[in-house]
Amino acid sequence: MSGVYFHIPFCKQACHYCDFHFSTSLKYRGEMLAAMEKEISLQTGYLDDKRIESIYFGGGTPSLLEADDISRLIDAVAFHFDVLPDAEITLEANPDDLDGRKVTAMRLTPVNRFSIGIQSFFEEDLRWMNRAHSAIEASKAIQRVQDSGYNNLTADLIYGYPLLTNWKWQQNIDRLLDFGIPHVSAYSMTVEPQTALAAFIRKGSQSPMDEEQSAAQFEQLMERLIAAGYEQYEISNFAKPGQYARHNSNYWRGVSYLGIGPSAHSFDGYTRQWNVRNNAKYIQAIQSGIVPCEREELSTRDRINEYIMTALRTVWGLDLEYVAHSFGTNYYTALRGELQPFVSRGDVALIGEVATLTHRGKLLADRIASELFFDE
Repeated sequence: MSGVYFHIPFCKQACHYCDFHFSTSLKYRGEMLAAMEKEISLQTGYLDDKRIESIYFGGGTPSLLEADDISRLIDAVAFHFDVLPDAEITLEANPDDLDGRKVTAMRLTPVNRFSIGIQSFFEEDLRWMNRAHSAIEASKAIQRVQDSGYNNLTADLIYGYPLLTNWKWQQNIDRLLDFGIPHVSAYSMTVEPQTALAAFIRKGSQSPMDEEQSAAQFEQLMERLIAAGYEQYEISNFAKPGQYARHNSNYWRGVSYLGIGPSAHSFDGYTRQWNVRNNAKYIQAIQSGIVPCEREELSTRDRINEYIMTALRTVWGLDLEYVAHSFGTNYYTALRGELQPFVSRGDVALIGEVATLTHRGKLLADRIASELFFDE
C-alpha cells in the first residue's frame, strides 16, 4: 500500500524558524488547486501499488483552505487511485484557523485526523516564534476539535529554545496530557540557514540554541510521556497504544508515497523525486502537462543508508535479516560489526537480529546513524 502527500504552499505569515516552501499570498489559490488536481493525473504511473492507505495535507498551512478545497483534492486522488475505506486522512492545522465554522465544515469531509501546530501554550514563546495564533487559541482549538467528535488527533510542540525553561516545558507537556490527546509530536528547535532565526543569531540579537538544554528537555519529554502511558514509536513521536500515525509510520518504514504540489517529495523505493520550490513555475509547468521535478535514482548504498537513518529512529528498529535479504550478506556482515561498539557502550540494544536505540542512544540518534552509514 502507498500514501499521498499534499504540500499546500500558503501561510498567513512566516514563523521565524521555518524553512518550508510557502507564500503568504492566496492570490493564486484557485490555479494552485487546479494544478494539484492535474498533477495527480500526470503522476498516476509513479506508484506501483495503487492502494492508498493514507493521505496527508502538510505545508505551509493546509487549514487555510476551505473544506470544499480539501474534499476536491481527496476526490481527485480517489478518481485515479484506490483509496481504502479506512484510510487515514490527516490535515495539518494552525489553531487560529480552527474556528467553529471551519471545524463544522471539516466534519463533512473525509478528513479523519488533525495535526494541530500548538508549539507552545505560552504567549511570549509564540510571539518569539512569530506564530499566527495565541495561547488562548491553542487551547480552544484542541477543545473545539475534540467537542466536534474528532478523537484521532496529534499536536506539535517545540523545545530547546532560549525562552523555554524546564518548568515551562513541563507545563506544555502536562497541558497536552490534560486534554487527553492520543498522539504527541515534539521537535527540538533547529536553526535552518535561510530563516529569520538564523539571521537574528548571525546579527547577535538572538543567542544560539543550547544543545545541553535541548538534550535535557528531550529526556524530560521521554520520561513524562512514557510515564503517562505513551509509546515512543519514533524519536520525535509518542502515541497511546494503537494510535500510531499511519502515514508517518509508513514513511519511516520505507513505504512508497506520492508528493503533490510545489516542493513536494515522492519516493517509490528505488527513486526519489522533488518538485520545484516555486508556485508560479509549478503552476505553469503543470498547465503545460509537465511535472516540474528532479529525480534521483537511489543506489544500493543510498537505499541502505536511508534504511539505517529511518529504521534506527523507530521502535521497530534496524532489522539485520532485512538488510541481508534486501542488500546482501556483505552489508549484513559489515553492519553487524559496526554496531558492536554502540552495543558495548549501551547506546544500542541488539536483540536477535534487531537493533534499537536505548534511552541513552536516542540522545545521539543522528550521530549513531551517520557513523553507521556506508561510504562510497
